[in-house]
Amino acid sequence: MTTTNQDLITAMLPLDSYTKELLAVLTQPLTNPKASGEKRKSEIRGLYEKACATNLTTPIINLFDLLLATRKEEEGTPADFGISSKELEHLAFKHQEIDEHMVSVGGRLTRALPIAAAANSRVDEYLSQKDVLVPSGIDKWQQIEKNKARIMAELGMDEGTWNSFPGQIRHAVDSVATLAKLIDLPKEQLESIAKVTASYRMRLTPYYTSLIMPGAINDPIMLQSVPTGEMVGNAGIEIPPVAADHSPARLVDQFYPRVLTIKATNMCAMYCTHCLRLAHIGRKDQVYSREAYGEALDYIRANERIRDVLITGGDAFVLPNSMLKWLLQELDGIDHIKVKRLGTRIPVTAPMRVDDELLDILEESNDRKAIRVVTQINTAQEITPLSRDTFRKLSKRTFAVLNQAVLLKGINDTRLKMWKLCETVHESYVRPYYLFNCSYRNPQFAHFRVPLEVGRDIVESMYGNISGDAIPRYIATAGGKIPLHRSNVVNREGNDIILRKPWSDEEVSYPDADPEVYSNELFAFRK
Repeated sequence: MTTTNQDLITAMLPLDSYTKELLAVLTQPLTNPKASGEKRKSEIRGLYEKACATNLTTPIINLFDLLLATRKEEEGTPADFGISSKELEHLAFKHQEIDEHMVSVGGRLTRALPIAAAANSRVDEYLSQKDVLVPSGIDKWQQIEKNKARIMAELGMDEGTWNSFPGQIRHAVDSVATLAKLIDLPKEQLESIAKVTASYRMRLTPYYTSLIMPGAINDPIMLQSVPTGEMVGNAGIEIPPVAADHSPARLVDQFYPRVLTIKATNMCAMYCTHCLRLAHIGRKDQVYSREAYGEALDYIRANERIRDVLITGGDAFVLPNSMLKWLLQELDGIDHIKVKRLGTRIPVTAPMRVDDELLDILEESNDRKAIRVVTQINTAQEITPLSRDTFRKLSKRTFAVLNQAVLLKGINDTRLKMWKLCETVHESYVRPYYLFNCSYRNPQFAHFRVPLEVGRDIVESMYGNISGDAIPRYIATAGGKIPLHRSNVVNREGNDIILRKPWSDEEVSYPDADPEVYSNELFAFRK
């Protein structure tokens, strides 16, 4: 057998240690040789001829892979199949020459491919279960369409009414009697819900109600929208409404010197059972007067440190388009305001609200100064073809669409659920941004709280397994946002730092910057 002459190549590209190690293993004499069949001999000969004739790396890898397997099975060394050490070297050099990044055959076969295989095994279980055990609203769309038809018939809605935001609000489910017509619940549960709704508001849009899966106990949509007995049964002393001690002006919350929140309304299309601003909702929907907003804007104008303003509520997208446009114009007119944010769950609770007029308002404001839409999606079941399309439209008209999820028991408190949530959100034109540990301030939803360590395990399990920008920051709110990630800095040995890979617990040595080099100010153009 012969190969193409590669003497020049061998002089230019010496074999790396991975390939030298591979060649040493392949050519090592057998200790307990077994007879190799004609089929195996023919297979190796065919692969060798393909490897010699090809300008592709795969046939070369396939040959070396089979030779390595044959050697491990004690069925023969390359020489037993008529392939000399020199010919193996030539093929190794050829692989290195063909590959655009000069990757060696030893590096690819004995390092890269096993590493990829080990990584694949980490996500195989997730991939086999994610669409079956934690389906998204996209996966469940056929059932949602059936739910929609049933709800429309029960509430007397037509397609036009269903597809309009006023129609969704007008037919919102806000009583136990209406809920009982749409969701099959035992009598004792309905009685328990009635006790809670005597104290706390309940509202589900018909659209959001259609996302509830029939017969599912503790359906993640129902848990977020239908209050349960724990809300009145949980013991504890309620801490004063969030940010009551951080409201320096009317309608304003401020925890940080450069960031501020305007609570522009107490209205939402759907009232969450884990709402941080539970005390702000009240019993009556309100859009405030321009005079009230004016006091908030005057405070912002007088404080030049502020650069980032969040309009929230309630839900910013519940505001009439004219009011939202006016507020954004006022903020755009303040020189030191550089970024605006809009807090909303509308894209998942009533996506039909996001009409062309609203999109035009957002784009116009974004052209002046960056505007971000900040939403809250807690389960992949909230992402349907309709909400995904709404997020796609928003992503075209704004600087960014970000998700701030809340870690909630029974809703997203496992690796499987959270990975699926983050990947589904990511695929729907939304960047997973924060994952909040459920607030301790409200004993009403203590039953939803998840231990910090559970949350840290879930978040850190994502590293190395899903896309980096699909991984949220894990946060606790305690007078501001406090990161909860576990440190991956294990130790220091001299100038080397020992780091832990959160996805495998493997520890690696990482050389730190040389402190003397770092402290030398005479560098670059200062030399």
